[in-house]
Amino acid sequence: MLDLVGGKMLLMARFAPALAVALALMVAVDTIRVARAQVTLDVSKITCEQYTGHKVTNPQNIAIWMNGYYHGKRGDTTLDTQGLVANAKKLRDYCFRNRQTLVIQAVETLFGTDR
Repeated sequence: MLDLVGGKMLLMARFAPALAVALALMVAVDTIRVARAQVTLDVSKITCEQYTGHKVTNPQNIAIWMNGYYHGKRGDTTLDTQGLVANAKKLRDYCFRNRQTLVIQAVETLFGTDR
């Protein structure tokens, strides 16, 4: 009985590196498949309907991107987290009322680039 258990352990120890390599390859292939699924978005073409309906991505992601984009245009490197939340709510409310408007136009209307 002891030889049987010892033999199984020896066999497992012998194949452990091969099993680890196989597992690593499976994870790598899965990661490559996920990486190929990523897409690039033209934010200037997202409508309010798409924005509020979560059809492109989480609206919070778009609001954060827009905030950074417009702050960058103004050369403003500050981040007002409370203002970001409040402005995202204003944008959401505006978009619910103006579904066919482009989000970038809604942001221009609400906040402009000079504010």
